[in-house]
Amino acid sequence: MTETKDSRRPMRADARRNYDLLVHAARDAFRDTEADTSLEQIAKRAGVGIGTLYRHFPTRLALLEAVYRDEVDDLGDRSAAMLDSTEPFDALVGWLEMFLSYAATKRALFHELIEVAGRDSELLTHSRAVIEESGGRALRRAQEAGQARADVTVGDLTRLVGGCTMMPGASEEQQQRMLEVIVAGIRV
Repeated sequence: MTETKDSRRPMRADARRNYDLLVHAARDAFRDTEADTSLEQIAKRAGVGIGTLYRHFPTRLALLEAVYRDEVDDLGDRSAAMLDSTEPFDALVGWLEMFLSYAATKRALFHELIEVAGRDSELLTHSRAVIEESGGRALRRAQEAGQARADVTVGDLTRLVGGCTMMPGASEEQQQRMLEVIVAGIRV
């Protein structure tokens, strides 16, 4: 059995595989269809039965939370790994790119979670903490190296990058160009 960060309890290897298949299928489905995909469609996409889905996720909210938590924890983990091996400003740019991708795919999930769980839910509190810690660490390193403006905060960056994802009909290329403008504005 393996310990999982998601369930906080040991899980057999086959159960872990099914859990991961369901989370990945749900993540892809929510990206493709703005989060209105049925649980039956997600189970089918994962290649498992609906009973398997409900054993792992008794409610739609439980599945949404698992996808959201998985994504934010992945952002935090990838950020930490990058910060340990990348020059300060390059690491900040890398974090901004990761956050842009993360934020762009979370719009529909975020709104559904707010409606069901509320803005102060444990999940969203955890997500804000991961984002602020990982982004703050990247920004501080670049500021301490004299490569990023000292008056910029991680809150400034998350709002600016989040704004890039809110433009109706914006392509990934346009979002990337806007990110380049943000990067140019914070570079010293």
